[in-house]
Amino acid sequence: MKVNDYEIPEDLYYTDTHEWLKRENGKVRIGITDYARKQLGNITYVGFEVKVGDEVEFKQPFGEIESEKATEDLYSPVSGKVIEVNVELEDMPQIVEDDPYGKGWMLLIEPANLENDIKNLMTAKEYAEYLKKKLEEE
Repeated sequence: MKVNDYEIPEDLYYTDTHEWLKRENGKVRIGITDYARKQLGNITYVGFEVKVGDEVEFKQPFGEIESEKATEDLYSPVSGKVIEVNVELEDMPQIVEDDPYGKGWMLLIEPANLENDIKNLMTAKEYAEYLKKKLEEE
């Protein structure tokens, strides 16, 4: 699915702060959306405030991403335990630009209450509508 030039994979869930979540065998993989990475432009830094074994909370920052335009916090779309951190992004932040829904993923989390958290997220269709409204306001 696309809105303007922005890719929105249909099998993911989305936040209003432009993070995505993918369900994977009881765990979730998260990253930032195509819209977020294009708005940031040339990404120069990705930093994580969490490590494997840490607990993250729904809508709480877990790191930050920097570009020549801005610095933005990264927010967790679920509560749970960090299983894996894509530390490769710290040395090669451009991976997020090149492949935000693939190799540019950020965390793998074992969710504490996924069914509850997912109620607060958007489906691809809902995110597409949200993005259309946001673009109209810009």
